[in-house]
Amino acid sequence: MPKYQPISVPVPIKASKSDLVDFLWGYEGISADFIIPSDDGHLLRVEFNKPCIVRLLDEMPLSTEDDDTPNDGLVSENFAYSVLGATFSRTQSPAWKTVFTSVAHYRFITGWGCMDVLSSAAPSFTLVIRPVEDADSRRSCAS
Repeated sequence: MPKYQPISVPVPIKASKSDLVDFLWGYEGISADFIIPSDDGHLLRVEFNKPCIVRLLDEMPLSTEDDDTPNDGLVSENFAYSVLGATFSRTQSPAWKTVFTSVAHYRFITGWGCMDVLSSAAPSFTLVIRPVEDADSRRSCAS
């Protein structure tokens, strides 16, 4: 039975209008940049500085995923959550979760590209300047 707990981010993001626009897998973690719908000049960077298991997917399969229960704790238009008891977390490698202790599940929901992260690191949030060539384009996992 998944339970969602909203996470505060440094800027308001209307989740249905946001999208994942960049993802970088690093040696010891990941970073992902998301559109801030009310700010064409910046992106919200979400970073984890420890090893992760990551799932990137379109919003549609996420919204139709059978996860044993209604979406307990989801808040309309909220972008970031910690999640307890979801199928994604429960079905990952027990050995990986033993090696990387205190693993938590985080979910970032947008109108297009969504991201699940399992990590023993908490996410950090930073505003970054949006590249000029990206300012007018919105990429979708569905296209």
